[in-house]
Amino acid sequence: MTQNATAYQANNAYRSAAVAVPPLKAVVMLCDGAITLLQKALEAHEAKRFEEGHIYLTRATAILRGLSHNLDFTRGGAMADRLYRTYNALIMACLRSYGRPQARENFRRIIASLAELRDAWKFVEATAGKAAKARALDKTLESAAGR
Repeated sequence: MTQNATAYQANNAYRSAAVAVPPLKAVVMLCDGAITLLQKALEAHEAKRFEEGHIYLTRATAILRGLSHNLDFTRGGAMADRLYRTYNALIMACLRSYGRPQARENFRRIIASLAELRDAWKFVEATAGKAAKARALDKTLESAAGR
């Protein structure tokens, strides 16, 4: 399969996921995907399958790039700016580490950082879900009281 066909399929998959999955859930899923791809890149690198590892690395950094470019700076303000810098720092760390003697240690740190970020997004997702349920309950109680 050519690179353009793969990119087209990935783009369609992301668009479908964005419609089918709530945004916070999609961010968590994308972080999980990037983590998995970085682990595969490291495994391929250690097995001296450098071309395969580079493909995984490229896919992982594409996910991180997509996350950084889909931030809403108007609503997110300083937090969106910080996330943008974080995603881009992770991308640069990945690109600088691959093929280096310390790749294993560097990738483990990158993966750990990305896992921590994913866990933070999971917490935000859970908190937002609880807040939405509380608002819905308040509206139901207000409607019942107003009758």
